[in-house]
Amino acid sequence: MREDGKIDYVEFPGGDMPATKAFYADAFGWSFTDYGPDYAAMSEGLDGGFYGAQEDMTQTVAKPLVILFAHDLEAMEAKVKAAGGVITREIFSFPGGRRFHFRDPGGNELGVFSEA
Repeated sequence: MREDGKIDYVEFPGGDMPATKAFYADAFGWSFTDYGPDYAAMSEGLDGGFYGAQEDMTQTVAKPLVILFAHDLEAMEAKVKAAGGVITREIFSFPGGRRFHFRDPGGNELGVFSEA
């Protein structure tokens, strides 16, 4: 069951998507669901996926992105701001829901996701 503030999803930079998917399939037997040419969700273990070349992701150093869950995205965004988090990407929609990104005081970037 999904709960507010719990790790829900992890995204990794994928770069060359066919090569990345082939590596994980060959090495670990993973399978994927493609969401366009630049995103593939993995179906093993913790939910997650690999993103390819996305214009908005090329400005930062490629690293994993941990995604937390929220039932009420706006309320969670307000809590993040009140706690001292810095919003790095305002709420946006994507296939499957909406989310925002923030940076914590330690400099880590995370995302918060809601299905609605």
